[in-house]
Amino acid sequence: MPFDLGPLALVWMAVAILVAAFVRGYSGFGYSAIVIAASSLVTNPLNFVAVVVILETAMSLQAAKGAGPSVDWRRVWLLLAGAAIGLPLGLWVLTGVSEDAARAVISGYVLLMCVILLAGWRLAREVRGPSNAVAGVISGLANAPGMGGLPVAAFFAAQPMPANVFRATLIAYFPLLDLYSAPLYFWAGLVTWDTLWASLIALPLTFLGNWLGGRHFFSTDPQEFRRFAILLLAGLATLGLVKAVI
Repeated sequence: MPFDLGPLALVWMAVAILVAAFVRGYSGFGYSAIVIAASSLVTNPLNFVAVVVILETAMSLQAAKGAGPSVDWRRVWLLLAGAAIGLPLGLWVLTGVSEDAARAVISGYVLLMCVILLAGWRLAREVRGPSNAVAGVISGLANAPGMGGLPVAAFFAAQPMPANVFRATLIAYFPLLDLYSAPLYFWAGLVTWDTLWASLIALPLTFLGNWLGGRHFFSTDPQEFRRFAILLLAGLATLGLVKAVI
């Protein structure tokens, strides 16, 4: 099995991947964060960084149809310019610490982002210009553990952006960020044959969960479901943090 996962750990990760994909399909975010947070309970979370990036790219391509006209490309390029600075720094820090330290850093970051998302802070107008590049730096740092989407989602959610522009710009940004990230992950030793094997195993579950979530089978309002997803993520991150310090 990839990453020497035992039977119970494999079942745990299969369920986590399916749930994470459903959450992403339903609410539009959270896949990488849930999978990485869940993996921290059974293995080194850095094992799944490249896996979630591969699968996030696949889901973005799955959702890309018809999104092109709504993409704010100026935001995309500014975000990428910032991420180009942030990602190498994040990888340098994260790959130089112990497994427990990496687990603690990742769990602490996820908890912080959950607090920000739950706070629901809002800006009076859209943020333009260089501030998007600053958000890109933060996204790049956060993409060292494969979770560069959370800060950008929080940044966009705080602005009065049209929903179609919000979604389309994220869809355009993530695959480009992942293309930039891939060689750096390989250089940092985060891409192995186990990465490819785990990605192939997880791909059907990811597509299935994403499709089911996108169908909105629950009657729950997407905003309420998003709150549930954030609380679920916070719970997983808390367990990861406890595991790191005990």
